[in-house]
Amino acid sequence: MSMSGIEVDDEVVGIFNAIKMGHKHKYAVFKIANASEIVLETTSNEADYAKFVDELPKKQCRYVIYDFTYTIADGERSKLLFIVWAPDSAGIKDKMLITSSKDAVKKKLIGIGKEIQATDLSEVSEKEVTAQVTAV
Repeated sequence: MSMSGIEVDDEVVGIFNAIKMGHKHKYAVFKIANASEIVLETTSNEADYAKFVDELPKKQCRYVIYDFTYTIADGERSKLLFIVWAPDSAGIKDKMLITSSKDAVKKKLIGIGKEIQATDLSEVSEKEVTAQVTAV
């Protein structure tokens, strides 16, 4: 349980493991339901990163697990991202809940490659995320 008292639904862990172990989805989006539980909102196999970014809610916070693929000099790599989407336009209560529950979610999701915290679209752009995952 998080400091905010919000529980992580078992399905969240199951979907995370399906992405991590079997690459069953490209990404999964989770939300806080009834200010009490983190639940699955949607999964997708859409490989177009730009489409994923376009689908992020403009005024609501979300957690995302994304199986991110990128290319470096010696070939293609992938990293499991944990994106905390808390847009500036979201309500203050929503932003407080998403940030105070983050550590509880991370504890349940063993094997996250990189955490990305984003408050606007530029921080979750493919260029910015690639720069973050390739930084030494």
